[in-house]
Amino acid sequence: MKSRKKTTDKKLPAITALSVRGYKSVYTARKIRIAPLTLLAGANSSGKSSFIQPFLLLKQTLEAPYDPGVLLLDGENVKITDINQMLSNLGTGKKASEFSVGIELDDGTEFISSYKKSKKTGLEIKAQEFIGNEQKGKNSFYLRPDMSRQEIEENIPDYLKKLLQLSSFKNHQLSIMRERCFLSAGFLSESTNKVVPLYSFGDRIFLIKKMIHLPGLRGNPERMYKTTAVEDFFPGRFENYVASIIYYWQINKDAGKLRELGTSLRTLGLTWTLQAKKKDDSRVEILVGRMTKAKKSGAKDLVSIADFGLGVSQILPVITALIVAEKSQTVYLEQPEIHLHPRAQAALAMLLAKAAKRGVRVIVETHSSLLLRGVQTLIAKGELSPGDVALHWFSRNKDDGETEIVSADLDENGAFGDWPEDFDDVMLNADRDYLDAVEKRMSL
Repeated sequence: MKSRKKTTDKKLPAITALSVRGYKSVYTARKIRIAPLTLLAGANSSGKSSFIQPFLLLKQTLEAPYDPGVLLLDGENVKITDINQMLSNLGTGKKASEFSVGIELDDGTEFISSYKKSKKTGLEIKAQEFIGNEQKGKNSFYLRPDMSRQEIEENIPDYLKKLLQLSSFKNHQLSIMRERCFLSAGFLSESTNKVVPLYSFGDRIFLIKKMIHLPGLRGNPERMYKTTAVEDFFPGRFENYVASIIYYWQINKDAGKLRELGTSLRTLGLTWTLQAKKKDDSRVEILVGRMTKAKKSGAKDLVSIADFGLGVSQILPVITALIVAEKSQTVYLEQPEIHLHPRAQAALAMLLAKAAKRGVRVIVETHSSLLLRGVQTLIAKGELSPGDVALHWFSRNKDDGETEIVSADLDENGAFGDWPEDFDDVMLNADRDYLDAVEKRMSL
């Protein structure tokens, strides 16, 4: 098992906004604010997952052990078999031949990348733009695959233009090259016949590779889990790393993280303890305390997670991700409330808020009204700042099925003002229908 280590000393910027255009049901350009805790809610198939998928495509493309081309379509995080499955096709003239994604960061910079359908290669990069923080000097950059040297020089920051004027560079061929899903400008070295990068977008979206992703279906509980590396990058789906991470905490006596793990499980009312046990050099077993509270001789009362309820196996990756994530790192959780009792769904808000207050960027796609109410309650209690929460409601236009997004700002009481009819009204209507049915039956 490889030990955890820092892969970079660079300060990781935090995402403050994401934008998508032309991808599946998101035909018109849509932008959402990303807060420390961002909640994506809405009916099934309203576009919540579709909005985040393009960024997961970038992640799995960067992580591939081989060059898959412009984008790896069929990967660990997203599975697409045909480019047409990605592009908006809503009828009524709303058919896209390209899509774009945008990322805004807390350092005042923005990155925009566009991809288009191509008859020759299937998919190609149309253009990419880095919009710099103008307060720190003009350092914006625009690249397109077919740019001439003159066009490149016209679209690069001033400090690079001065570099190109040096005699040692004037006679070198300047061209655009592809680095996985990104473009870079560089010189063709006459000695090695290779392109030496002059400017690359790749370092600007370093945080995409560090994104932790947990899908809604997090696999069945296993009796044995394969050992993995434990570093600060988690390629693919995060649930594959959980057993090794917990075992690593144990052997390195990381009492803080183990204590937080145990406290989180008890907060949700699932179990009082959990252990990872190494079986051999390739497998780790997860054992769970059978009771919810510690009892005398309870340390021996452990069972395999495979013999426990699905709730623990589904929420354990969520808890572990929230604990292991670093400041500014993005954690994207799809339906973290799956298989949880209603009381645990409400309590889950505390775990999400704790990670957000630590500086982690937590994005949650949820169908749980209890989870949303839990977040509101924390704000009303003063335990979570309303400015640290972004709430986005996704719906589909009734005429053509295009995704529409309504965003709400919460006040100091946790209220979100005007909100599309759904969660609260559904609960109230269900209660009313039940009471009406009982009253009618009693009147017979």
